[in-house]
Amino acid sequence: MKLVKCLHKWLSVLVAIQLFIWLGSGLFFNLMDSTKAKGNENLVSNLAVKKIDHKRLLEPSYILSQFNKEQPQKPVNSIKLIQLIDQPYYLLNHYLGLYQHFYNEHSLVNAYTGEMKTIDKIMAQTLAISTYSGRGNIGVTERISPPIDDFPKEKNIVWRVNFDDELYTSVYIDASSGRVVGHSNDDKRFADFFFMLHFMDYGTLGSFNNWQIILFSILTLMFCITGFVWTLDLLIKGRYKIR
Repeated sequence: MKLVKCLHKWLSVLVAIQLFIWLGSGLFFNLMDSTKAKGNENLVSNLAVKKIDHKRLLEPSYILSQFNKEQPQKPVNSIKLIQLIDQPYYLLNHYLGLYQHFYNEHSLVNAYTGEMKTIDKIMAQTLAISTYSGRGNIGVTERISPPIDDFPKEKNIVWRVNFDDELYTSVYIDASSGRVVGHSNDDKRFADFFFMLHFMDYGTLGSFNNWQIILFSILTLMFCITGFVWTLDLLIKGRYKIR
């Protein structure tokens, strides 16, 4: 019984610490500015779209036939017309993830000329600028692979374009499709710290389904069991009496 009492006391300390963390982070979520927490202060929500000259568009069947001749080792699952920086492209998918942030593999083909397009540093910066409404200038631009600190769920290689504004904004561009993964800044990083505490995501996986919270659930269950056993022991010994 001594072991049960010792376990219950130490488990109560662990449970209490995490409970206060939950209360504190939950209070922060109720007081925070949701726009700042998402890092979207400088995000352009409605991008201007230039009218596509459909007469100049190459037929998708032609694009597919040419691509299959040049790169037969990369089968195409789907083809879609998109627009990047006022230019139409055919987005060819070679591997489709369940969600956009899952691993995906794409190729870009100019819809007017049929030329393959690789998203290089200059194009990534241009795409980032088109979504940025702040006053900062472009700083360091680098191509990075997962894991990505600001977007831990993202599984694709991205371009990170940094701006030297007061919030240290970073814009992330998918390196294969040109998709804007998102904006991040110091406000979002501060909010992400509290999300990490609240969901016990100490491994920064971007998910509450992690071994830390599973372990804490087991410890909480043990805390309840030891408390029940201790209460039962006191009841048997007659320590609880109804007057």
